[in-house]
Amino acid sequence: MCNLLKVRWTIVPQIPPQPWIVCGNCGGPKPFRASDRLRLNANGKRLDAWLIYKCLSCDKTWNRPLFERQTIRDIDPVTLDALQSNDRHWIRRHAFDIAALRHKAKRIDTFAENDVDKATISVSPAWSLLEISFSVPTAASIRLDRLLASELGLSRTRLHALHGAGKLRLDPDRKDALRRPPKDGGQVIIDASGLPDREDIARYARGENAA
Repeated sequence: MCNLLKVRWTIVPQIPPQPWIVCGNCGGPKPFRASDRLRLNANGKRLDAWLIYKCLSCDKTWNRPLFERQTIRDIDPVTLDALQSNDRHWIRRHAFDIAALRHKAKRIDTFAENDVDKATISVSPAWSLLEISFSVPTAASIRLDRLLASELGLSRTRLHALHGAGKLRLDPDRKDALRRPPKDGGQVIIDASGLPDREDIARYARGENAA
């Protein structure tokens, strides 16, 4: 298509989810933060691995099990190397795995702070459709409408109005998609034809300062 402005946004969340765990020192549930450190225990040919958390009030540790009594030969070499080297990127991916955390804590605090790296893939001088594709290597917690509003300089009310009018399309397009976090490989397409602030939207989308 020759009427496209295509950009890719890479979204990197900054603060991992914080589960509320009963703290033995504090005497009740407290938020715990991931420490970016692992604990390993080898017993013969089996390995245990935990992600270490610390209470925000007293620094008492909580070891969140990643796997227990896992046969070493069944662990893929990449994972085993990440465990042995305390690989920060591997640790962060698990620290942001809120689905796994829900098996360990009833309450989990999430945070909307993200870095958004914007890259222009292609642009037509006569573009009318803005296509934003998302790269989300680590699960983000921010709602899609909040992300688009802050990064495009538009109100959430206007975004929902564009969606209702068919001028904002989502892929995948599921119920309440604008209220869900962006997914890796997802896309948003905005029909900007006729919008008076089309060029400002383009500058925001490309990571440039709007006039």
